[in-house]
Amino acid sequence: MNLRDLKYLVAVEELRHFGKAAEACFVSQPTLSGQLKKLEEELGVVLFERSARSVMPTPVGERIVARARQLLAQAEEIEALAQAQRDPLAGPLRVGAIHTISPYLVPLFLGELRERLPQMRFILHEGVTQHLVRELLDHRLDAALIATEENAPELAALPLYDEPFWFAHAASHPYARDSEIGLLHLKDSDLLLLEDGHCLTDQVLDLCRNGAGMQEHDRSDLRAENLETLIRLVGLSFGSTLVPALAVREAWLTEAGVVARPIPLPQARRRVVLAYRKSFPRPEALQALAGLIRERLPGSVELVE
Repeated sequence: MNLRDLKYLVAVEELRHFGKAAEACFVSQPTLSGQLKKLEEELGVVLFERSARSVMPTPVGERIVARARQLLAQAEEIEALAQAQRDPLAGPLRVGAIHTISPYLVPLFLGELRERLPQMRFILHEGVTQHLVRELLDHRLDAALIATEENAPELAALPLYDEPFWFAHAASHPYARDSEIGLLHLKDSDLLLLEDGHCLTDQVLDLCRNGAGMQEHDRSDLRAENLETLIRLVGLSFGSTLVPALAVREAWLTEAGVVARPIPLPQARRRVVLAYRKSFPRPEALQALAGLIRERLPGSVELVE
């Protein structure tokens, strides 16, 4: 048994396909299949139930895969410790980001990051908060750009900025005649939201329930997977929505027939942080990333030191 075989094992469990796992591990399928067969013979157990249509781990296979992930994570930490001793700013940095942050924040700093730290390989993975936190705890990510507080004792966070929510409605909406947006506008709106699982949905609902007294039946039945779809629906007068400040781009909104306006309420905001494992051996890399992000932030958000 070696680390290479454990990598093959984890790849098959994650992808549930020998061909895709072999491709991900940069080996031929016969090589990967043969090594896993040898591993099963060495251990004396069947790790995967194979059929023409699927590959599923057996119960004992699931437990062995869990241990394999831990061993691979420990091996990566050993490599990272050695790398940190040589140059903590060099090597890969695997960063997750939620969908309502990534497309608006990452383009602000990525070019500068590559120019200043060419030895750092920034690897981005998008997902919802729950999945990113799980990947962080499983050592599949080194850090994550999220907008919630996580209570896991293994995690810590570098605060980056407070981001206000803006109220978006169709340019033809009667609200366009009002000089200011307030709680009553939120309460009386047919609110469009992202699908459940997005932390922005929970944050907007909390604001509208606790601040504006909105009831469950006040929101629209329409849901979307991304902000771009929501904005298109708003422009077609299906309802209104709240968007984070970095997503407010004038040309994009104007093209969709949407007006975005600030909400003069202190609670209408979220805090964005860079979450990471306390045991991560290259804190200098995280500090460098956080510092660069803070430098590149526009005036529409409030810097948090």
